[in-house]
Amino acid sequence: MKKIIIGLFLMLGFGSQAQIGTSAQTAGADSKWTFGGYAGLGGSFGSGGSGTSLYISPRVGYKVTENLETGLAGSLTWSNSQYYSSTMVGVGPFANYYFSRNFFLSGMFQEYFIDQKNKIDNLKYSGNESALYLGGGYMQKLGERTYMQVGGMYNVLYKKDKSVFGSGFIPSVGIVFGL
Repeated sequence: MKKIIIGLFLMLGFGSQAQIGTSAQTAGADSKWTFGGYAGLGGSFGSGGSGTSLYISPRVGYKVTENLETGLAGSLTWSNSQYYSSTMVGVGPFANYYFSRNFFLSGMFQEYFIDQKNKIDNLKYSGNESALYLGGGYMQKLGERTYMQVGGMYNVLYKKDKSVFGSGFIPSVGIVFGL
């Protein structure tokens, strides 16, 4: 089962991917609410079998101060190949702290609910896993209230031999509107 999971993450990592991240305020410049998220699409083709993956992570946030944003984030990850299928749904709070308008620190807790199936020998797994991501990165202003963010997060609850994830590290690149 572990080899299949590692294979899936390799497929996702080497497949073609696109990500976007957005956050927009609801009622003009004075609103403290933000909405948005990330999306990703991956695929691989070849002698190892073809596969497709989809990642969607919507979020809603509230600017507590000009530099502190908190909110709730969700995620849906779906993967399918001729050998393996997986669905993961996650939900939890997040917080971002922006300083010097060029850098940010972030934290996010997610509780994942997981369903996986090895199609070759019909093995199935259903369970849940908690993740606490801590990280940060760099922001570059692109427009009036638009920034590009580049950074990464690490799941401090990650246990190599017990996790469904291939790694505890998550790189991130996105565009944020409304900060």
